[in-house]
Amino acid sequence: MKPLHIVLAVIGGAIAGAAVGLLFAPESGTDTRKKIADYLKEKGIKLKKNQIDELAAEIEAAE
Repeated sequence: MKPLHIVLAVIGGAIAGAAVGLLFAPESGTDTRKKIADYLKEKGIKLKKNQIDELAAEIEAAE
């Protein structure tokens, strides 16, 4: 494997782990989705509530 592939795999794994950690955190789903939406707004990405629900469902289905 090329070193770049290893780095990308580690970064991808960290992102996936963080997403799964957020979804299984002890806070309620509503609070977690609000935090995700607030974070994305800070980064300039705007999502509607139904889009956040769809994103959460996609992440959950990927497990």
